[in-house]
Amino acid sequence: MNSIVAEPLNNKEEELKREVKYWGSSQPGHFEQFDYSGDMKVLLLLGLISLSVTVHGVTLERCDFARRIKQQLDGYRGISLANWVCLAQWESGFNTKATNYNPGDRSTDYGIFQINSHYWCNDGKTPHAVNGCGVRCSELQEDNLVKAIQCAKKIVAQQGIGAWVAWRNKCQGKDVSQYLRGCRL
Repeated sequence: MNSIVAEPLNNKEEELKREVKYWGSSQPGHFEQFDYSGDMKVLLLLGLISLSVTVHGVTLERCDFARRIKQQLDGYRGISLANWVCLAQWESGFNTKATNYNPGDRSTDYGIFQINSHYWCNDGKTPHAVNGCGVRCSELQEDNLVKAIQCAKKIVAQQGIGAWVAWRNKCQGKDVSQYLRGCRL
């Protein structure tokens, strides 16, 4: 029986073989795309998804939003919790990082309540901004809602809930109880 015995490679050949295995090419200075395993692809995808969530903020579920604001806003100045939930639904879709640019006065609405930078917060770019809530607009986009709730209370104290166009168009005079339906509060 004939047996084939492989001769040992010299050092240069071994080094090239290791390099080809590592980089994916035998040509100097030429690198092939890595062949990521399935696990690496999954990790990469999860990383991109988490980055997307970070950039776009948290979109709260309706009942979760209601639970978060109930203690601070339910009944504030006679405004029911259902009205606040309706307002947030139509202003931001419950997205804490929502923004909406208003080209007319070059202001921007920020956060879950879409609070305007011309009157209520400072974004550093709105001309002649008043900053009635004394906050940076980015604070109105925080997921904990603390500054957004404080500012919303100030707006209601000065102008009423009718200050929000979406509330006037979608919630005022309507049965808003549906916005709390199914929520265990």
